[in-house]
Amino acid sequence: MKSIKVNLGFEKVPDVHTCEGQDISPKIEVLELNATSMAVIVDDPDAPSGTFTHWLIWNIPPTNIIPEAIPNNATIKKPIQAVQGTNSFGEIGYAGPCPPPGKPHRYFFRVFGLDCMLNLRPGATRQDLETAMKGHVLAQGEAMATYGR
Repeated sequence: MKSIKVNLGFEKVPDVHTCEGQDISPKIEVLELNATSMAVIVDDPDAPSGTFTHWLIWNIPPTNIIPEAIPNNATIKKPIQAVQGTNSFGEIGYAGPCPPPGKPHRYFFRVFGLDCMLNLRPGATRQDLETAMKGHVLAQGEAMATYGR
């Protein structure tokens, strides 16, 4: 599997992308990707209840920049085309870091390059997305940032 470079432009998640700020999705830069579509999974493996999923988005046409502030709609037409799933808060779209007070948590922004657009309903779960991606991942990359309160 090919590796792709993923750049967030920060190592500590800025407040604007968390529950302490505007809770908007960050810009994600993706380099060296040759694929039919992209998918992104953002999660926190340090959550007290186990891995917590903050964002599921797929069927993104190949691009070098996933812009910030993607609307929290199941189907997106602008600023990019995409479909979003249900995060661990039970909501559609991006929900930023909001850890309990204490040690900062790690947030992984995983980008997948796929060989097809996925036939997956809007609002699908992480398990649904991971199942749909099986056998279709051409490339993968990730960036990690921390956030604590």
